[in-house]
Amino acid sequence: MESFISFFYIAFLMIVCTGVCHARLRPQAVPSYLKFVKNGTEFPSEEYYDYIVVGGGTAGCPLAASLSQWYRVLVLERGGVSHGKPNLMSQEGFLATLTQVDAFDSPAQAFTSEDGVPNARGRTLGGSSAINAGFYSRADPEFFAKSGVNWDLGMVNESYEWVEKAIVFRPVLRKWQSAFKDGLLEAGIDPYNGFSLNHLMGTKIGGSTFDATGARHTAADLLNYANPANIEVALYASVERVLLASTSSYLKNSKTTAIGVVYRDHKGQYHHAMVRENGEVILSAGAIGSPQLLLLSGIGPRHYLSSWGIPVSYNLPTVGQYMYDNPRNSISFVPSIPLEHSLIEVVGITKVGAYLEAASNVIPFASPARSIFINTPFSAPLYLTVATLMEKITGPLSTGSLRLASVDVRVNPTVRFNYFSNPVDLEKCVNGTRKIGDVLRSSSMQVLKFNDWFGGRSFRFVGPQLPSRQSDYMQMADFCKRSVSTIWHYHGGCVIGKVVDPHHRVFGIAALRVVDGSTFSISPGTNPQATLMMLGRYVGLKIMRDRMRY
Repeated sequence: MESFISFFYIAFLMIVCTGVCHARLRPQAVPSYLKFVKNGTEFPSEEYYDYIVVGGGTAGCPLAASLSQWYRVLVLERGGVSHGKPNLMSQEGFLATLTQVDAFDSPAQAFTSEDGVPNARGRTLGGSSAINAGFYSRADPEFFAKSGVNWDLGMVNESYEWVEKAIVFRPVLRKWQSAFKDGLLEAGIDPYNGFSLNHLMGTKIGGSTFDATGARHTAADLLNYANPANIEVALYASVERVLLASTSSYLKNSKTTAIGVVYRDHKGQYHHAMVRENGEVILSAGAIGSPQLLLLSGIGPRHYLSSWGIPVSYNLPTVGQYMYDNPRNSISFVPSIPLEHSLIEVVGITKVGAYLEAASNVIPFASPARSIFINTPFSAPLYLTVATLMEKITGPLSTGSLRLASVDVRVNPTVRFNYFSNPVDLEKCVNGTRKIGDVLRSSSMQVLKFNDWFGGRSFRFVGPQLPSRQSDYMQMADFCKRSVSTIWHYHGGCVIGKVVDPHHRVFGIAALRVVDGSTFSISPGTNPQATLMMLGRYVGLKIMRDRMRY
């Protein structure tokens, strides 16, 4: 947990040591998709659509934009819009967004797993693509081989490119990211692949959803592709449950069918969104929201639902099971020279089951001189730079579960990830943290050390340090367990083959799909957002082609 302490210590400095934590304002053009975005209070009490997408997030936005080309689509988003919020829409506001949460309009909703690790989930149009570090990289081949889907790789590439044309940029490396890149290569994480959006072994520069001005672009921008005549987006619309109906019992193939959803606007009024014939309800509420909604709709383990007094619509014991989160372990230090603010731009893809990434944060804070000598030359703001090296393991194999904490959908469910319960994950972490040690010992990092009293040079660490004997497996394993935190790449809960079929259709329920990271049993490559946006586009195309075929 020590890395979490250091993370929140840095965030605390950022928030309470100064009143000037706000990011610089960068004027952005008003996105065209706002023309069909309205507050949920403006929608009728009942309306019919071809497709209802629950969750305007990383997968939901590209999915809805694609389906709107031919069909009438409603997107139900429980949060607001990110446009016009400077902290949210800039790199400098990343930490503030994750730590400054409130009960209603915060774009990030905090939750803490039963493992004791604080986490966050997106609550804004664009979902977690609006609160992440912006790194963009396609999935690794293992993901496509093991995810349970018979992928059309040509369509996969087309879908990635569709996303990339709209919101992906090539970053320009500055001091910290350049030093990190050189350190990775010195540590033997080679070859150097330059700039690439593909998953390549070695060291590479990836894409970014922050443009050259530092402004964030999100999955919500993909709604600019939508047909405005066929799509509506309701904000502050919390879906309470999926409406289900059974076909006549005398039919040989009678089946429970999704016919719509009930949602509540921020004034507490209820609305019914219903699907037309051959339409569908599609859950894209994320790895926390989608399994939670299935359980609240009576789809899950029979005895468990009955214990909550929820009428059982379909007994599906695996809903909420197979929850995963990729553990993050990191080292932070104050460098001896000023560094710029940067989020993830470079990645080291190792052969030992770990990915290495880095970030730097420039934190303004008030000095004692400033507070005493107001309106003097000493009152200029001071800045603290914190550089961070982090590793994320591949997979993972350790699995947990999700349970309801309330029948109120607005209350976070209870989640346990069971970090490092599988010894293979622990071994990968040990290997990855040893690689961090190799990077710290590289010549490119030496300039960031301070001179000490005896003529030597050393790092000024913030939070936990790597064990001095990094060859000692037990010490390194203890460090992994002691310093575990999240990299916000949790997934599972509605896994393909367990809850949904390879076409993302929920077992036992007609006209209901789940299209988001809850269907993943492994994390796709270094960072999942690229593949989640691709997934939304891909499934949208598949649905349209299948309907045209049949």
